[in-house]
Amino acid sequence: MEIRDIEIFLTLGQELHFGRTAERLRVSPARVSQAIKKQERRLGGALFDRSSHHVRLTPLGRQLYDDLLPVHRALRQSLERAASTARRGTEVLRLGMMSGNSEDLRPVLVAFSSRRPGCHVRIRAMGYDDPFSALRRGTVDVLLAWLPIREAGLTVGPVVYTEPVVLCVSSAHRLAARDSVSYEDLAYEAVPTGAAPGYWREALIPARTPSGQPIAEGPAAGDGTQLLAIVASGEAVCPVHAHALRYYARPDIAYIPIRDAPLGHWALCWRTGGDTDVIRDLADVVEGLGPLPL
Repeated sequence: MEIRDIEIFLTLGQELHFGRTAERLRVSPARVSQAIKKQERRLGGALFDRSSHHVRLTPLGRQLYDDLLPVHRALRQSLERAASTARRGTEVLRLGMMSGNSEDLRPVLVAFSSRRPGCHVRIRAMGYDDPFSALRRGTVDVLLAWLPIREAGLTVGPVVYTEPVVLCVSSAHRLAARDSVSYEDLAYEAVPTGAAPGYWREALIPARTPSGQPIAEGPAAGDGTQLLAIVASGEAVCPVHAHALRYYARPDIAYIPIRDAPLGHWALCWRTGGDTDVIRDLADVVEGLGPLPL
């Protein structure tokens, strides 16, 4: 069995869905089907029970899955160690961030550098509208995003930091002079829209107030620059994480604490099955430091 066929089999054994397996491995569903049929012919038995609604491992498939999984992990780790040795200190870890507060990660980056001195962390800016696609494409290795993250094919790691949530408004807005606001105050406002997953956006920008009043949708904002321009013009207000007070202070923008907003939790995430020694070291560093309160 070729290594790629092993990866296809193990991934299908985890996903139990041909389409998600193909997407995760960036191959066609036909390639997945062909690989499984080839192995079934070679072994002389079915590895999966297939129906129009379900895909399940057969007893033979379960036996093969349990036998191959540790072997595949050991092989992958061996290859990673060999590649690490070959690179001789030229490793690069690409960290995707939607926020611009990289200085807040200084304790993590310093500790990681001490643990893995030959690895260079390269920070890549991500937009809000499609936060997880760069991770799936392999443009970045790890993503820092607020919780919850419930995405197929992605593994959620430890929490890096927590921080309050504030309301970003124009300095001329009626709420700008308040000491604090409630999510209920958004019943009379519009908030920016975007293409981000609904559940993920809802954690920060709810569609309704606590009493059930709808919150109107304003113009679309794909990143922080667009968002601030929309807010400064008075077209919308927007709940944002409190690091914006330090990194995006502007005379035409005010930030007001939202007293009934839960703390925002920012965590690492990466492609399931795509964790490397470098990613595991970063996760261990974050775990050891514990969530940093900003």
